[in-house]
Amino acid sequence: MNVTSPNRTYRFFQLFYVLAFFGFGSLFPLLSVYLENEQGLDHTQIGLIVATIPIVTIFIQPIWGMVSDITRRPRLLLFIAVLMASAMSLLYTQMDTFLTLFLGIVAIALFQSAVVPLSDSLSLHFVQQYDKEYGNIRLWGAVGFAVAVFIVGRVTDITQDLTWVFYAFSFGLVLSAFALSAFPKRGQHVGVSFRAGFKTLVKQKTFLLFLLSNFLIFGPVLANNYYFGTFILTVGGTLSGVGIAFLLAAGSEAPFMNLSQKVINKMGVIPVMMLCALVSGARWLFYFFEPSAMLVYSTTIVQGISVGLYIPAALLYVRQTAPKDVQATAVGLYSAVGNGMGNAFFTFIGGVLLDRWNVYGMYGFFAFMTMIGLIIILLVRAEVNQTVYSAQAGT
Repeated sequence: MNVTSPNRTYRFFQLFYVLAFFGFGSLFPLLSVYLENEQGLDHTQIGLIVATIPIVTIFIQPIWGMVSDITRRPRLLLFIAVLMASAMSLLYTQMDTFLTLFLGIVAIALFQSAVVPLSDSLSLHFVQQYDKEYGNIRLWGAVGFAVAVFIVGRVTDITQDLTWVFYAFSFGLVLSAFALSAFPKRGQHVGVSFRAGFKTLVKQKTFLLFLLSNFLIFGPVLANNYYFGTFILTVGGTLSGVGIAFLLAAGSEAPFMNLSQKVINKMGVIPVMMLCALVSGARWLFYFFEPSAMLVYSTTIVQGISVGLYIPAALLYVRQTAPKDVQATAVGLYSAVGNGMGNAFFTFIGGVLLDRWNVYGMYGFFAFMTMIGLIIILLVRAEVNQTVYSAQAGT
């Protein structure tokens, strides 16, 4: 830890999240619109480019975690990642062919995919060291994302120039780099090699079950970000209503993240994840029954539970389960499975189901898979309880 006071560092963590996620909220909700309206790509080409982001994440996030564990320089790696992602996004505005646009998004994803696992690993270690609340840091990411969707959406609507999404993305990430000045310089000491630590993780049955549940529960949540606008238009909403819905959904995450530590302390990590899975599954099932646009708008605030509580609980579970020497790697694996594999799989399957069935059938599938994820969390709880019981019996 550097000489900066813990309270000041705490505020700088919050500042970093609001700025970094402002960048994310500026770009990703409107990326497909840019590719269609500004570049004239068809939906198949757009799908290939958009799906590239989570696919790259699958392979790259664990590598960033591994490098962080080995070098113990997460702050430096995070600084490099945000600046390179910012630079790549500005170059992207000069690309105008499918091949260059495809390769350009790969370049952005290579660096952007490092931001969440590295910052989460640093912030989680910090809050545990100084008895702070992770939710009160992460909620500012939700605030930044919600504000960006609203502001950048208005700017692009007024200027009729969608390249603003890349300028805002770059602007947010560059500013976030300044907030890193108060971050801890070095990570935790690595007492074992990455290979040995990885072998330890994959041998833990409860950790593998958790990763599978995360894939099934959080994958549909992320895929919903790509298809929610289509769903709103299908049930009779408007384009302006799409922006309002995203603002409500993302904005609702902040207050729940603010309360997350208190809820987790009262209920426990695993019960909170079960609650989140139940709420998510119920939301997708409700959409399966073709509700009205007004009812859909009213349900957006439950995203605060399914995301605002789930993310802090899941990350705390990773920190509690993984060996301390490879926790950055564990966070990277967790992010790769949910943000990468789950996102890519459900985004791809969602598009197929939209073509084969309709948007309502897609959400029915999301509900079914989320409930399977809930069952797997029940298995995790049973395994944990059995381990505790065995330990107590042994003493």
